[in-house]
Amino acid sequence: MTVRELCERARKAAPALACASEDLRNGALRAMGEALRAGMKTVLAANAEDIARARENGVPEPMIDRLSLNEARVEAMAAGAENVSLLPDPLAGGEEFTRPNGLVITKKPVPFGVIAIIYEARPNVTADAAALCIKSGNAVVLRGGSEAINSNLAIAKIISRALETAGLPGECVCAVEDTTRAAANELMRMKGLVDLLIPRGGKALIRAVVDNATVPVIETGAGNCHVFIDSSADKETALAVLENAKCSRPSVCNAAESLLVCRDRAKELLPLIRGRMPRVELRGDAETLSVLPDIKPATEEDFYTEYNDYILSVKVVGDVYEAVAHINEHGTHHSDCIITRDESNAAYFLSHVDSAAVYHNASTRFTDGGEFGFGAEIGISTQKLHARGPMGLKEMTTYKYVVRGNGQIREK
Repeated sequence: MTVRELCERARKAAPALACASEDLRNGALRAMGEALRAGMKTVLAANAEDIARARENGVPEPMIDRLSLNEARVEAMAAGAENVSLLPDPLAGGEEFTRPNGLVITKKPVPFGVIAIIYEARPNVTADAAALCIKSGNAVVLRGGSEAINSNLAIAKIISRALETAGLPGECVCAVEDTTRAAANELMRMKGLVDLLIPRGGKALIRAVVDNATVPVIETGAGNCHVFIDSSADKETALAVLENAKCSRPSVCNAAESLLVCRDRAKELLPLIRGRMPRVELRGDAETLSVLPDIKPATEEDFYTEYNDYILSVKVVGDVYEAVAHINEHGTHHSDCIITRDESNAAYFLSHVDSAAVYHNASTRFTDGGEFGFGAEIGISTQKLHARGPMGLKEMTTYKYVVRGNGQIREK
């Protein structure tokens, strides 16, 4: 089926989902969770095919981890759908006010309609995105990467059947089988059929979507995240937070990619950091090399790079002001952290770093819809309109004005 045909089907199905009751949408999410558990063997078999092909193609191990599913991860997808069903209805309520002429105006939350998502090698995105779109009343067209095509199609088929079982059109969740660049470009230009496009992936994917799309886009994902260790930082806090931010899952967008160390702590901390994270390749500026002469020199490009791997750029800076300037110049406005016991420096960092999430003495890995209490997330927006940071259900709605009167006419 072509991209256009899928978008037309999603557009046709969208009104039924947009007008569905909260009970019907929640029932569909529960049915989705049950269906994913029942279809676990099918999903894992499809994922095994994807993993085997990825290894043959020499995909790096951190990306293999990003691609891999197991029983626990499929269960997490199922439980995630059920947990989303328990969240407050994003389509409920609204602001109501009455004008002097008697008009009653309600600002009512409504779905966008059809959301398209272009993403790379994380098959759990298929389930997470579908769950959030169902809850928020949006039909969704999913276009995953070639690395996870079998997994994505298996998951999407299970979800579509669950929707039908629950009484909603299966076409509310559509998956694009064609993983070519041409198909992605076509999806970017489905003006009139797609209301909102969300890219999830690396910098190159996001830039391609932003540059080529003719439908509205929310820019998400690219994460050159920084950890700055200030002069007053507690040593153990600094080591633990940095290790978690870099090593707990290096292939994800909220992992640390750049380390800044205050000059008066560099000789003390840099050897400890290398010993704490032996798997991580450090790439340092000249001052870092004066302390760790055997590491690889960092290029200017390194300080702009999202590695998604066990690699960390390192720079020695004079103070919090230099750190903030470096982050705002080289970062991607995703997530950045200061480790300090100086409340004044913390306040300066938190107010002056221009990122979606800023942290004081905590790992950047917390930038996540689930960790923020939003349920799953549709993406992490690094722009300022109309959403910023982890995008939950509220960010997947727009609004319309419902105006009730009793024959009022405008006089002038």
